[in-house]
Amino acid sequence: MSGDQFEYWKHTQSTIDVVQGRGSSFSLEIPMGIRFVIKSRIYTEQEMGELSSIHIGEV
Repeated sequence: MSGDQFEYWKHTQSTIDVVQGRGSSFSLEIPMGIRFVIKSRIYTEQEMGELSSIHIGEV
């Protein structure tokens, strides 16, 4: 994720899930009979206050 993308999405919790079914475009989905679903929600103000500091560029 680029810095600009992170800036846009930093208030959002995203989860990638795998479910049975046919996907629409990702190369791994079609032969395996699965699809990826991205679920997201905005953090509450309380959750935002509890998040750790962000250190961009560190591993």
